Amino acid sequence: MKHYIDSTANSMAGLFTLSLRWVIGWTYFSAFWRRLILENKLIPEEAGYIGEKFNHFLPNALGIKPIIEYLVSNPEALQISMVVFTIVEAIVGLFIILGLFTRLMSIGVFLLAMGILLGSGWIGTTCLDEWQIGVLGIAGGFTLFLTGSGSYSLDNYLMNKDLAFTREKWFGFLGSGVLPVNNLKPKVLAISLFIFGLTLFTNQYFHGGVFGKLHNKSVKPKVEISNVQYNGSQLTFQIFRVEGADVYGSFLIGIQVLNEDNEVVKSIDQSELAQFPKDKIYNYYVAKIKSGIHSLIIPLGAKADITIDLENTEVKKNYFLKLIDISGAEWTAKIK
Repeated sequence: MKHYIDSTANSMAGLFTLSLRWVIGWTYFSAFWRRLILENKLIPEEAGYIGEKFNHFLPNALGIKPIIEYLVSNPEALQISMVVFTIVEAIVGLFIILGLFTRLMSIGVFLLAMGILLGSGWIGTTCLDEWQIGVLGIAGGFTLFLTGSGSYSLDNYLMNKDLAFTREKWFGFLGSGVLPVNNLKPKVLAISLFIFGLTLFTNQYFHGGVFGKLHNKSVKPKVEISNVQYNGSQLTFQIFRVEGADVYGSFLIGIQVLNEDNEVVKSIDQSELAQFPKDKIYNYYVAKIKSGIHSLIIPLGAKADITIDLENTEVKKNYFLKLIDISGAEWTAKIK
């Protein structure tokens, strides 16, 4: 008997989620479209390389920071992963739009959204952008798994053709039609509670959005200073940009060494930082600290060792190092 499913409740559920399916599908397929068709953002040497944007996730990622750090520290592995990731997004998005193997692709949506949430859920200057995309993608992926595709889908077309494989149990799990799971109601409740709990947890973890004081790590730049070392003729220190807008760098306009009386004993000004020697900067990741037209530019997620020549300036261990951002923000560290 043919699968005339248009009148079934399951088919109607798949029909009712048609707009959700198309919008979610385009959300992921458009990532491929933007990166490869409209512009090629998979070339490491060119501006807008997606690997640098991936590097922006690093400072405050949840649970997957070691994976991100490994990739941004190994450019070849990063490029391969970005290509694979883009292809997966293209396949998942296109198949969701077409309604082909909808449930299998919805699992892909769920996992891709989970990656976005854990990696970049803390990013978003105004509306907690990446967190919202992540949690809504997870909920949307789970919903599409439950409903499958109804009318206006290739799954539905194949089922109405009464092809043999569409009558197999595995197709119910990976395609569309009736989901072959007994006693579905408590399972849906349990997973829905998990998703809702994950939503509340990540909202609180990333933004303090459930209780306490709200915070947004994407608003103001923050640079961490560590490993400050003085060897008599040079001062070496490590800087790591951990907060601020991902699309805008921190612009360093001053480096100062201060004595115990807060007096400046060594200063590098804005014009000098704009000409700062490349060989005095050792970058760790693909997002690189480098001199710009008017300052030293520190992208989000960039980490580097910086060396400055002291030029006969005597520095003691109780002196301080100060970095000055163009915004007026300042960061200090004690020289050990």
